[in-house]
This record gives sequence, C-alpha cells and structure tokens, in this order.
Amino acid sequence: MIGESRDGASIADARRSFATSWAVTVAGTSFVGWGFRELAEYLLGLTNRLVDLMQSAEADPATAHALGADLVAVHFTAPETLSRSLAVLGEGLPALVADPRPPDLAQRLARAIGALAGGYATALRDRTLEEQDEIRRAMVVASRESEQKLAASEARFRAMFTEAAIGIGIGDLEGNILEVNASLRRMFGYTAEEFHRRNVIDMVHPLDATSIWDAYKRLIAGQDDHFRVEKRFYRADGEVIWTHLAVSLVRGESGEPAYQVAMLQDITERHRLQCDLEHLAYHDPLTGLPNRAVLSERLAEVFANPAEDRRIALCFVDLDGFKAVNDSLGHDVGDQLLVAVAARLAGCCRPGHLVGRMGGDEFVVLLQDPTTEDEAVAVAEDILSALEAPIRLGDHEVIVTASIGIVEQPVAATSPADLMSAADITLYWAKGAGRNRYALFERVRTEKEIARFTLASAMQAAIERGEFFVDYQPLVALSDGRMLGVEALVRWRHPTYGDLPPDQFIGLAEETGAIVPLGRWVLSTACWQARRWRDQFGDVAPFVSVNLAPRQLQEDMLLSDVSAILDQTGLETDQLQFELTEIAVMRDEVGALRTLSTLDKMGVRIAIDDFGTGYSNLSYLRQLPVHVLKLDRSFVEGLTGSDGADPHDELIVSTLITLAHALELTVTAEGIETHAQLERLRSMGCDAGQGWFLARPCTPEDITALLSRGD
Repeated sequence: MIGESRDGASIADARRSFATSWAVTVAGTSFVGWGFRELAEYLLGLTNRLVDLMQSAEADPATAHALGADLVAVHFTAPETLSRSLAVLGEGLPALVADPRPPDLAQRLARAIGALAGGYATALRDRTLEEQDEIRRAMVVASRESEQKLAASEARFRAMFTEAAIGIGIGDLEGNILEVNASLRRMFGYTAEEFHRRNVIDMVHPLDATSIWDAYKRLIAGQDDHFRVEKRFYRADGEVIWTHLAVSLVRGESGEPAYQVAMLQDITERHRLQCDLEHLAYHDPLTGLPNRAVLSERLAEVFANPAEDRRIALCFVDLDGFKAVNDSLGHDVGDQLLVAVAARLAGCCRPGHLVGRMGGDEFVVLLQDPTTEDEAVAVAEDILSALEAPIRLGDHEVIVTASIGIVEQPVAATSPADLMSAADITLYWAKGAGRNRYALFERVRTEKEIARFTLASAMQAAIERGEFFVDYQPLVALSDGRMLGVEALVRWRHPTYGDLPPDQFIGLAEETGAIVPLGRWVLSTACWQARRWRDQFGDVAPFVSVNLAPRQLQEDMLLSDVSAILDQTGLETDQLQFELTEIAVMRDEVGALRTLSTLDKMGVRIAIDDFGTGYSNLSYLRQLPVHVLKLDRSFVEGLTGSDGADPHDELIVSTLITLAHALELTVTAEGIETHAQLERLRSMGCDAGQGWFLARPCTPEDITALLSRGD
C-alpha cells in the first residue's frame, strides 16, 4: 500500500507498474496504432490523473468523465477495452491512494469509475451518432446519385457497414431482416442466416414501453424519419443486453418509405454499472436495507396524497448500549451486530412495511395506511421479541435490546419533518423510561419537549442579546428587621414566552452547559449592583448572595472569574456570598472542598441552600468553610402557630438552629409567608429570613428605594 512512509520514487514506481499492468490487460482489444511502450506511457498519464482525483478535496467526477472521453478519442472503442479497464481500476486503484486516505474512499472510487464509464459511453455514443449520420448520408447519396457515382457510393457504404464497430441491420417495411453486419451478429449471438429468418417483431422484449413501438409504427408509415431509444433485447443464449437503438427510414427516389436501418450500441455494462450505483444511492452498504433517501421518497409519496382518512405510522428503533459493543469488542463486531439486527428487523416486516437504516444504530419501520395504532404497537412488540435471543458473532455472544418511539397519525395532520421529529422525541422517552421498551407519541408532552428544546437552543444567544435580568429578594435580620443582604434571582425576558422564572430554564442551562456563561453574567451583574449600593449607602448597603450551580462549582475557571469580577467592580469580598445546595457539594466532595476553601480564604461567604432536603450530611459541615445554613421552606411551612404547628417541623427547625449555632454558623429561613412563622423562627433564635411576608423579589431600583427609606 502506498503511504506517507514511501518516498516520491516508490510512489512513481507503483503507479508505473499499475499502468504497465493496465496496458497488458487492454493490449489488442482496440486498434490504437501504438506500440506497447507508447500505450503504457499514455495509461500512466491517466493513472496519475485518476489517483490525484481520488486524493483531491473536491473529488470532482467531471475529471473521470473526461478521462472516459479521452479513451474513446484515442480509439479505445471496443466494449472489452472498457470492461477490462473498469476491472483493473476497481481492483488496483485504491492501493495507489496515499495516506491519509479519505474516509469515503470506497464512495469516491465508485463515483470515479461510474463517471469514467459514463464519459466513455457518452463519447462512444457521440461517435456512434456521427457514424450513423455519415452512414445515413451515404445511403441517401447512394440512392440519389447518378449511375456514375452509384458504384463508388455503394462501395463506401459497404465498407462502413462491414467495418463499423456498432451493430447495423437493414430491414424492409414489413420488418423482415435483410442484412446484418458482423458487429450485430457478435452482439446477439445469431448467424446471418438466423437473422434472415427473423422479423423485427421477434425482437420485442416483454418489458418494452409501448412508446417504443408507437415510434416504430410512425417511422414505417413515413410519419417520422428516425427515432432513438434505449432498449433491451434477448441474445441467442437468453441473456438480456441493453442497447442504444437508432432506427432510420430510407426513402425511395419519389420520397416513399423504402426500407429501415437499425444501428445498435451495446450499453449493457454501462447500464449494469448505473443500476449498481443507483442501488448504492438508495441502500445502506452495510446491511443492504433501504436508506434515509428511500424513506424520504416514500414519505413524499404518502404526503403527496393526504386523503382525509389516510393514516401513517412510524417505529423509530435505536439499539441500547451499542457504543459499548463498539468500544469493548471493536467496530468489526459492531458492524456484524448491525447486520444481524437488520436481518431480524426485516423478519418482522409485514407486506407494505418499509424497514430501513437511518444511520449508526438507528432503524425505522414505516407503516402505510395502518388500521389502528395497535398495528404499530404489534410491530414494536415483534421487534423487541425478535431481539431477545442472543446474537452469536464469531467467538462472542451478544445480547442487544432496543428502544422504540411509535408515532401514528392522520397524514393530513402532520408532515414528513414533524413525523420524524415526533418519532425521535418519542424514542428518547422510551430510553429515559429504562430502555428495552417502546413509547407512544403524546402531542401535549411533545409540545412541552419542543418548548424546552426551543428554550435550550436559544439560551446562549439570549445571553448575548441581553434578554436576562436580575431581581433581588431581601435577606432580613429577624431580630430588628434590617436588610442584611439580597439574593440575586435571574429572570429571562423571552420575546415569545414573556418573563420566565428560574425553574423554567435553570435546569436546561445545567443540561446544556449554558449555566456557566449565564452564571458568570449573573455574578458580574450582581457585583456591579452591590458596588453601586455600597458607594451610595456605605456600611448599611446589603451584601449580595449569588446562587452557584453544581456545574459552575466544577468549572476550573470559577476562581479566576470570581477574582476578576471582584477586581473589576472593586467590591469587597465580604460583600459577596455564594449559595449552593448540598447536592452540588456531594457531587465532588474533594473538588468542592478545594474550591470553597479558596473562596473562603479570599473572604467570600458560603451558604448551604435548601438545607435538610438533600443528604443532610452533618459531618461535612465541620469540613467545609460554610458560614450560613439556609433552612428549606418545607420546614418553615409547618410553623403556622401554636395551635396548628407541626411538632415535628418545630423540633427539626429548633434542632438545626441549635446545631448551626454550636458550629458557629448563622441560620437563614426561606419561605416565610406569615407573621406566625416569623414569630416562631424569631423565638427559636433564627438569625435571618426571606420570604414574601418580608419582601418579594424586586428590581434594583426598588431595593434602592427601600434603603433610602431605611427599611
């Protein structure tokens, strides 16, 4: 194999050796008037152009098309020359392609060979047509010239008729075959006598289009002078050959039809190659199943006739854990598994169903005109049952399961794109529910999923467009009602959905990673606002408390971002507090401890949010540099007063406050909604609180107004 490790000389030697082999293969198949050395040099030039084409970024098939035409131009016109050349190129050309090889080398080779054959066929056809026109002119001249020229014209016609590379036959108006040349006899495998006993009607193929014989009848009647068509014939041995057929009418001196001349070029190899290329274009090369293009065409046919009562169903199949098979057993075993699964899926196929491979480990079953949704469910159940038995792949026995999304809808109520989208979403419901199962499409649930996807995909751009803003909720000292700090609460002013609270997009931001740039923006915005309050109100200005998501806590850039923002804003570190949940800490205790310890050394305060709802691991409170515990609102809800209070909640809250104070932590209660709750917490010694009874989240201007009044 030629690779980068070989030098230029060895690459050139390999190409020259290939060109010599090519010359040996085609020598004597066509008359080109060259010696062997000249032939090998010419084919070396073609070899270099083909290899350069296979390695080029564009891989333009027009180059190979031109090479096919060049072969005809130098008189390589025998069909055997083309077939031998295609075989040599198909076997030997890939070895000449240097590393790194293009990943789609097989497809490039198929396109290049197809284009070369197409260029060869086109050039040969054009040459044939020129010969046909020349023959026709000679025949017309022969019938109209004077007696002195008749003999010379007839001699020229006879020479062309006898030596022509294309098959030529002459018949009368009744269709009796009068004369054939040697090329036509070789093409069909009949002798001249056998041809003379046949009639044109005997050449009918059962799959001929009626338009062919309509054109023939018009020609015999003198309505047309010629017609051309691609037509198949049976050879004497029963094999089918494809030809490019041109039939011309020769008229007598008075213009009446006299006889007919048929000229045929054998295009069987080209037609077979075209069929192979078409099959590759519409079928998966690994499994042989129809591919995405076939599915798209079938859907287009269905939706082109959206009758009111017509329905369609789709089962979208994805193998569970296929990546693990590839990673552990190798891609060869993975490919064998896909082939085996494809065979089992095809076995589940019923008449009228289309089973195809979408790519990777995704398959689809299309049901046209199902009677009910139960029909699609039955197909899905058959697929799951078919995959239950282990699959033997060489020395390995693999058990594979699948998740299936099922969509069944009226054709008039959907579109191909919506159908595929719904099937994809439904498939991931099945995966999320535990895999090895199917899920049925639900429009309401899908609309919610689409809305979530829309928000997730628009979030990064929304940050850049400035669609987010921050409200602030006061954190109040329960002893005297002073505003100690404010919690920064991000909101999204969406152009379509309006103002969205955090619970509608923070989870999405975590999933997509947008929480990192969003959290950085919130931190910067809150610190700048805290600095403005500090400049305006001095020591009575509130500190700002910013929520820190688990994903942010794991980011390497967090500490440098915090340091940079504090430097830019000039905010004192003790005016910044981070709130994080127990879960965020427990995801990576070692990393969290390292990060929080650094923040503590910087002077930043740390608060554990929603305490009591997570692991409630009291041991890490002694390890982490925590300053504040924020009691979850679920405990505060039970403190409704002396008559209606939940004794368990009272005991829990009282115990947590006592424990926190023993650890020298302050306690902030969340969700204070009533005066009774406020009084109970105050009597227990709770340090601070927040909630709608104390103050709702409000704008920076509202906080400024509260500070100005001394509230």
